[in-house]
Amino acid sequence: MSNIETQLSALPISKIETLCLAKIEEKYAQTLQTLIIWSHINSGSKNTVGLKKMRVLLVKAFSELPGKITEPTLGKGKYVENSGVITDIIYEPALLLTVRPEAAIQIVLTGHYDTVFPEDSHFQSTTYIDDDTLGGPGVADMKGGILVMLNALLAFEESENASKVGYSVLLSPDEEIGSPGSAPLLHALGLKSDIGLTFEPSLADGSMAGARKGSGNFAVIVKGRAAHAGREHHLGRNAIVAISKFTVALDKLNGERDGVTFNVSKIDGGCAVNIVPELAIGRFNVRMQIEQDQEWILSEIKKLVADINTQDGLSAELTGGFTRPPKPMAPANAMVFGWIKQAGDALGIEIKWKPSGGVCEGNNLWASGCPNVDTLGVRGGEIHSDREFMKLSSLTERTQLSALVLMKIASGEFDAKQAKSLAKQALKK
Repeated sequence: MSNIETQLSALPISKIETLCLAKIEEKYAQTLQTLIIWSHINSGSKNTVGLKKMRVLLVKAFSELPGKITEPTLGKGKYVENSGVITDIIYEPALLLTVRPEAAIQIVLTGHYDTVFPEDSHFQSTTYIDDDTLGGPGVADMKGGILVMLNALLAFEESENASKVGYSVLLSPDEEIGSPGSAPLLHALGLKSDIGLTFEPSLADGSMAGARKGSGNFAVIVKGRAAHAGREHHLGRNAIVAISKFTVALDKLNGERDGVTFNVSKIDGGCAVNIVPELAIGRFNVRMQIEQDQEWILSEIKKLVADINTQDGLSAELTGGFTRPPKPMAPANAMVFGWIKQAGDALGIEIKWKPSGGVCEGNNLWASGCPNVDTLGVRGGEIHSDREFMKLSSLTERTQLSALVLMKIASGEFDAKQAKSLAKQALKK
């Protein structure tokens, strides 16, 4: 017997399902080569050329699955330019694969094909760090995760109960900037799905994200009055000084409410040193553990903005908003995590999880009433830096894990309808 057959011998699964899992191991070399090719394509969230190139390859790869592939157009976003002008952002299309939409059980699987690395980043290629570690842009977050998803679905399609389950695969181009364009699509897919599976990376030790904080992205535009810094300094109204006072006051709100954080990330503005600056833009992120905190957060921010507007010659405008609500470890989500642990035990994989301050598409799915697990991708670490890496052994390990979960949902051993019902109850409270 193969290792996989030995590990699964105690489980009530069919010979076909066992063989499906064993075949995943045979694809390792091909999968690794594909990952390297994908990682070498820069697909930063604002690199439209790279995103298009990446999407072409994804369409080809996911065409191996049954169903219909479309490329939905996303809604426009807003961005405050350094000039203070608010402009529209046009996002690249998403990729949506729909398989057996008539089936009684529906699953949504999500991922993103954008990365945090801009087109001019110095981090553009892969490097073997050791025999089990590959470094490179997007290898963990989340081109490796997309391959785990794809190969798990290919294995699942060969299983005996696949026809009982329908699913939607959404690969978005804007997750790394908060999913502003794809959020409505995530909501719609979550509404109609019983279970959600998202393929963000787990930590290198295999730990997965449990409860997640919510998040919001904001910018404050401050306008003052330009003047000569020498002869008419008294006539000027310094926008940079005003935004500096605002950010200091904002930072002092940290610790005022349990689990709520404010992070000032960037200040734009300024001019020649002999001019009183008339424009400054402060950009910041907020995080919260419970959705009720959003009212307090917004109230405090508005107080600080209003204070600027009371000052002679200064005006301030708040833009942005909350992008992802918190995702608690509610009973429905705990149930799905229990399934992952059961499947992991069967495969000899230790599954553990802990709360995370990070956010992802799992937050969006939960807000729509879809229970989910959102760190089913490869094991990795140092994401969002030029030290990003993934564990090569996890390509096969995590693919088998997801494939087994899918097969047990299809067999009815994992009750997707019950999880969905628990989620609805939780969101009604």
